[in-house]
Amino acid sequence: MAALAGVFVWDEERIQEEELQRSIDEMKRLEEMSHVFQRSGVERHPPEPKSQREGNEDSGSKEQPWEMVMDKKHFKLWRRPITGTHLYQYRVFGTYTDVTPRQFFNVQLDTEYRKKWDALVIKLEVIERDVVSGSEVLHWVTHFPYPMYSRDYVYVRRYSVDQENNVMVLVSRAVEHPSVPESPEFVRVRSYESQMVIRPHKSFDENGFDYLLTYSDNPQTVFPRYCVSWMVSSGKKA
Repeated sequence: MAALAGVFVWDEERIQEEELQRSIDEMKRLEEMSHVFQRSGVERHPPEPKSQREGNEDSGSKEQPWEMVMDKKHFKLWRRPITGTHLYQYRVFGTYTDVTPRQFFNVQLDTEYRKKWDALVIKLEVIERDVVSGSEVLHWVTHFPYPMYSRDYVYVRRYSVDQENNVMVLVSRAVEHPSVPESPEFVRVRSYESQMVIRPHKSFDENGFDYLLTYSDNPQTVFPRYCVSWMVSSGKKA
């Protein structure tokens, strides 16, 4: 109703502290189970966060298990089917040793710089900011392979640099905004979410960090699941 009235209601759409904390807790859980990343080939699935397991038990739903797609020294990729769809949710755990966490984090946030290095970007801009939480609504239009239409995303994001716990976090998810109606030129992606957590090896301004990225979206393609998965794992997907 608010969207129809031309109003974006931040009280309903802003990313809450709890959402940021859940992502941080998930990173901590994976760090505690560090043998998953150290004993390649022994553990094929990342551990499930306790809060998520309990939530699944309470709701009676059962999440699909994670399947490892790529297992390299500094890059590990898992996926799991999203129930009732042909899509996957993806999880990446990676390490960089020659970049500072702050540099990497700023690249994720800098929309103007993204336009320079990402040739697929057609449009990327901040639509509105929330003075309470610092959340932002962005509109992103990106090229898709010919002959498909370009896709556009409208999403809210929030980020935090936690000095006390030595961690950075960025959470995004799709929303609707009255200032960005659907265009016949693009296909609107309505299902999208991403959580990234960055853990410095030392400090935010010294080289070296680990990161955890959990991601899913529905680009509304007609490709079968295995084809979309191949594009993601081989770096073809934006």
